[in-house]
Amino acid sequence: MLVRCVRSLIVLMTAMSAISVSAQTVTLKVHHFLPPASTTHARFIVPWCEKIAKESGGKLKCQIYPSMQLGGTPQQLFDQAKDGVADIIWTVPGYQAGRFPVSEVFELPFMINDSERASRGLWHYAMKNATAEFKGVKPLLFHVHDGALLNTTKKPVKTLEDLKGMKVRAPTRLGTKMIAALGATPVPMPLPQAAEALSKGVIDGALIPWEVVPSMKFEEITKFHTESPMGSPQMLNAVFVFAMNQAKYDSLSPDLKKVIDNNSGADASAWVGKLFAEDAAPGRKSAEQRKNVIYVLPDAELKRWVTATNQIDDEWVKDMNARGFDGKRLLEEARAACK
Repeated sequence: MLVRCVRSLIVLMTAMSAISVSAQTVTLKVHHFLPPASTTHARFIVPWCEKIAKESGGKLKCQIYPSMQLGGTPQQLFDQAKDGVADIIWTVPGYQAGRFPVSEVFELPFMINDSERASRGLWHYAMKNATAEFKGVKPLLFHVHDGALLNTTKKPVKTLEDLKGMKVRAPTRLGTKMIAALGATPVPMPLPQAAEALSKGVIDGALIPWEVVPSMKFEEITKFHTESPMGSPQMLNAVFVFAMNQAKYDSLSPDLKKVIDNNSGADASAWVGKLFAEDAAPGRKSAEQRKNVIYVLPDAELKRWVTATNQIDDEWVKDMNARGFDGKRLLEEARAACK
């Protein structure tokens, strides 16, 4: 009888110990739309998760789901975080056109010169001006990529005239306006759909950054690449957010909240912006190795592209004024944040 009691006590204590350990460990479901080979997954999210695990003494862990493995579409990722389908998401808010108008200012054509600097500035700008847009989630960081360039399948684009009659993928609402202003037909779509659309000839080209070219194999699908000269403003960029379900964050103990906070904010945003800028070089090299044609716009032609898209800034200001914001002030603040 005594032996049975001792055994039962041991089993009970073991179970209670297991429950205690389990209660101390918080596993965060992290969801995004790119493959494991991407900069986003391999160089940003995995190291970020390893860092919070280490700093929390193993109390915080990530279960990462790349390539939309939890289901849904890239457009639905923000609401997946808001609704608790995922604990943390990484996405382009601008995939939902018109829903995040204050923060989309960083997506104006030829707005950004330096991705690291702009990512840091974007964090400060968004925290001051765009918190209402992100209600229901806790933004951990914001960033931009290394700047989109024009990637085409059938012919090189060297002048505005070459764009006539072409169908070009646009990542966001302002990207759509840019392509239309340049004389092509914009086709809005998230990045994962662009590869198939190019392969099947649904579109003739796409605005895509060098950084993502190898992981999505765009260097095999597109043969021609048109880019801005080094040191000049990037053709186009996109705003990205890494955000956490607010209720999940609120449920954490103070020490675990501190770990999350220490890996969020302006410095974290700048770090990711720098990663994306660094990965532009290997992306470009992948196209060079396949003997693809890379055309750098001469200054005179670049000026034509900038002039053709200048009115988009004015249209954005008018749109924001109509929404009850001070569009001019927001645009000036965003420009200052980029510098």
